Amino acid sequence: MTSTAARPSLDQQHWQQRLDDLTARHRVPGAVLAVLRVGEGDAPDELVEVATGVLNKSTGVAVTTDSVFQIGSISKVWTTTLLMQLVDDGKLGLDTPLIEIIPQLRLGDPDVAQKVTTRHLLTHTSGIDGDIFTDTGRGDDVLEKYVAELATAPQNHPLGATFSYCNSGFSLAGRVIEVLTGKTWDAVLRERLIEPLGLTHTSTLPEEAILHRAAVGHISPDPEQEPAPVTTWMIPRSAGPAGLINATARDVTAFARLHLRGGVAPDGSAVLSPESTADMQAHHTDLPDTYSLGDSWGLGWIRFDWHGERLYGHDGSTFGQNAYLRVLPSRGLAVALVTNGGHAADLYRDLYGEVFDQVAGVRMADQLEPPAQAPEVDLAPYVGTYERSSVTTEVFERDGGLVARVIPTGPLAEASGSTTHELELHPVAQGLFATRPPGHESWMAAAFYSLADGAQYLHFGVRANPRKP
Repeated sequence: MTSTAARPSLDQQHWQQRLDDLTARHRVPGAVLAVLRVGEGDAPDELVEVATGVLNKSTGVAVTTDSVFQIGSISKVWTTTLLMQLVDDGKLGLDTPLIEIIPQLRLGDPDVAQKVTTRHLLTHTSGIDGDIFTDTGRGDDVLEKYVAELATAPQNHPLGATFSYCNSGFSLAGRVIEVLTGKTWDAVLRERLIEPLGLTHTSTLPEEAILHRAAVGHISPDPEQEPAPVTTWMIPRSAGPAGLINATARDVTAFARLHLRGGVAPDGSAVLSPESTADMQAHHTDLPDTYSLGDSWGLGWIRFDWHGERLYGHDGSTFGQNAYLRVLPSRGLAVALVTNGGHAADLYRDLYGEVFDQVAGVRMADQLEPPAQAPEVDLAPYVGTYERSSVTTEVFERDGGLVARVIPTGPLAEASGSTTHELELHPVAQGLFATRPPGHESWMAAAFYSLADGAQYLHFGVRANPRKP
């Protein structure tokens, strides 16, 4: 870390103005930004929090720094931390087949059921179809029931063959925690993380969230229209370990502080070993698409290379809510942003670009964008239909270019109000394209590639979409 004297001060008034301006520009109804800089030696931590907008356009209740938002898939890092605690306790081996922990485990591919490990789950390399959001009720047995439903889960790719973002795997990981502790994932989370870290506004259940100023998500099928409140507030409880935590931005940075401090809680107690903390941040898996999120994956954490500076973090998305966490260990810096609709990704890029530049002198990684002169590429090899649970993507040629028609399917699409949309794929290189939804500024990558066995895939949205024969 740099010395405390060399650090610029965290100007609350400045970041309040920037949050106000940028949320208005990107049509975000409400947001909270928290910037934490961990003190060196005996120096105290510095924390700046700013809030703007409303929790719900229907009520007009103002967002405050104590407001709780759904942090979505940032929850996966909390679940990973619980699993690594069990590794520290000697109760779990990352490479032990899960069948030894859950003897009744059945998956769509019987061979995978015999061989899949916790490491596969934490690195999103199990190949289990990742977006199965079966609602198994509200009881404490939701994960047990959910895992039983995985007996018919499609296998997107061979075990360990590639990376494909997998919510399903984290619900399964949550069940591993329950079997090894004899308690629900929610209870273990509270006992092993929420209480030791002194978090006062973090929870998993709606009856807990409603005790605070809780944000409501907002969506708009038309990017040119103002977002409106969602009609479904929360994803099913069965997806808890993958994305059900509610928290303030401040509590999210407090969780990040644990990892910046080598697993040590504010009271000095060891919540996670230094070895497990470092292992979570270490390189474990490369990504077929190194542009849309990070360049690689740790255990739970996404890893980012921003012009030679190594960061780790995670994003989260639920029904109209998006959250972002980035941690820069070389500066002891953690930045959390929680939002409830609008063009949140555009807000993130603008805001974080400014924060990390001004506070740490670090420049955000450049976006993948179409080159000024489009390269000549053969489009024909990519035309086809790519399908997995929750989405079908039809890729076809039109007017000399490539178009992807994205068709949301299944219960999650119905609950979220997602609609079919078309995206123009702009060539960057053979097999690599850039695209963005209408009205948005942030670009995403679409990468076409083949596995060693010749199977063809479209990697889009951090997921491997297998091509239908």
